[in-house]
Amino acid sequence: MRVLLVEDEPDLGTAIKRTLNQHKYLVDWVIDGTDAWAYLENSSAEYTVAIIDWMLPGISGLQLCKRLRLKGNSLPILMLTAKDRMEDKIAGLDAGADDYLVKPFGMGELLARLRALQRRSPLFQPPKLTVGNLTLDYANNSVASSDATANQQVIPLTNKEFQILEYLMKHQNQIVTTEQIRSAVWEVSAEAGSNVVAAQIRLLRRKLLNSGCDNPIETLHGMGYRLN
Repeated sequence: MRVLLVEDEPDLGTAIKRTLNQHKYLVDWVIDGTDAWAYLENSSAEYTVAIIDWMLPGISGLQLCKRLRLKGNSLPILMLTAKDRMEDKIAGLDAGADDYLVKPFGMGELLARLRALQRRSPLFQPPKLTVGNLTLDYANNSVASSDATANQQVIPLTNKEFQILEYLMKHQNQIVTTEQIRSAVWEVSAEAGSNVVAAQIRLLRRKLLNSGCDNPIETLHGMGYRLN
């Protein structure tokens, strides 16, 4: 699940990004409204939700919302602001925000509001994703494999391994390239070479094998990878 975070306060942005990363969200964080618009217009990333501060350098959060909605983009938006007057909340919602969170706030409330936005979205991710004997559980951010007697074994994965496996499970039996994986599970600003992707795949494959999975990730040389 990928989030665009638009927040120009360094401490708050760092805290939000750290919390979301801990809950397996992939976060692209920008501090300027103009950069945020460039990400939304030109990035190949498919965002699950956007968290946008109202007061930003360049394009304001309010303007970002309006631009998105004028283009017919239905991306769920959570607006952050210190403005707590009823008139301001109405203005934010009328501009296209789906929810409105007043600063200061707790990270628990932020996570709960994100989950609520995802449930209301037409692109809502079901609570579990199952392929073969692998089950990815979004409620507790875990992956488990089941044996012939339906006993489940939790597989300890890093955030990046979780995100790669999620992408492969969503594209089961399809060949996905290194570039597709890199675009899907690394931040836009990150530099992730093909060797980094290959190394992560090797680590993930080893953990799956150790949990009893029969080498489900196939490497097709010169083409990419496929989850069988």
